[in-house]
Amino acid sequence: MLATGVTPPGGNVFFLLMGAILVFAMHGGFAFLELGTVRRRSQVNALVKILSDFGISTIVYFFIGYHIAYGISFFGNVQTLTAGDHGFEMVRFFFLLTFAAAVPAIISGGIAERARFYPQLLATAFLVGLVYPFYEGIVWDNNYGVQAWFTQTFGAPFHDFAGSVVVHAMGGWMALMAVWLLGPRRGRYGKDGSIHAMPPSNIPFLALGSWILIIGWFGFNVMSAQQLAQVQGLVALNSLMALVGGMLAALAVGKGDPGFVHNGALAGLVAICAGSDVVQPIGALAIGAIAGIIFVYLFTFVQHRLRLDDVLGVWPLHGVCGVWGGLAVGIFGLKMLGGAGGVSFWSQLLGTGLGVLIALVGSAVVYGTIKAVIGIRLDAEAEYAGPDLSIHHVSAYPEEDIERA
Repeated sequence: MLATGVTPPGGNVFFLLMGAILVFAMHGGFAFLELGTVRRRSQVNALVKILSDFGISTIVYFFIGYHIAYGISFFGNVQTLTAGDHGFEMVRFFFLLTFAAAVPAIISGGIAERARFYPQLLATAFLVGLVYPFYEGIVWDNNYGVQAWFTQTFGAPFHDFAGSVVVHAMGGWMALMAVWLLGPRRGRYGKDGSIHAMPPSNIPFLALGSWILIIGWFGFNVMSAQQLAQVQGLVALNSLMALVGGMLAALAVGKGDPGFVHNGALAGLVAICAGSDVVQPIGALAIGAIAGIIFVYLFTFVQHRLRLDDVLGVWPLHGVCGVWGGLAVGIFGLKMLGGAGGVSFWSQLLGTGLGVLIALVGSAVVYGTIKAVIGIRLDAEAEYAGPDLSIHHVSAYPEEDIERA
């Protein structure tokens, strides 16, 4: 018999597999959140993009990205791959792949309704295969001595337990560059300064996407421990408090708008990822509430004042709330505020800034090159018809199309 407290053989494999499945399910949430937010002519495209991006991400992360981040490849025979740890490293790859593939899923929501399909898949290959794992390895595998320098200089490394910056801020700032290079949907902004509404096509599907993401997020955060012996109930409670804080704050300042309510919960979860293992639950509530307020006000500012057609508001939601989450660790993680300590605000500031810089430069190079060489935007006729018909040759409601014909 195993001694009390000893993880059984294969226990960590099963634990992390359940985490991978939960986070994989979140990609369905990304798909339905986008499907419900875009217009009817773009619903099929939203579903196909998210799944196709996941497939491309799997291939490039398996052959290139995981090795860049962790120095590990899977080219040995089966005996070598499974020796000693029941294949734990393989299921860890699956788990971390679901994180990596979240980056193009985030970007997808920002550039929805007017991006060409295959050039976007090409961008996914470069971002997930090269850009994302470069920063991932710096933070989570101590590559290039950056974390050692933070520790030596400021007394603590950059802390991002579950990816507020590594995943969400990276995806959001990459999306900002892509949205800027792509330009707004035709008809969104008038030359006279007017703004033309393009309302969501299906609020129930938007809400469904948010619910799926919320449920899967507990796998995203709690199972980032990656070992049964390291699991903390604190992470689960902090995730819950942050999502409620984000949702209620967005409900209040967003005046009951359903898009703000459902995305406010996600804003809180984005922000708590980094510090969910070191902040006190009341601190998590505050972090989430601030993130919910950030999202509501910044979404409106981006759309109306900056005139950037970020369809799902992924830069405010993931980019800015992810940055807030990284910085919040250096505040609410301090012992004087009830946190666990062992964090430095300066490490959080510089580590977060490094992630933003890599995301912006990487996205500018990838999307800028693709735009210059083959183009990234649908032509006017294809955009008018909508990506469902112009790319996939079927609408989300073919029976209704037949009846109208």
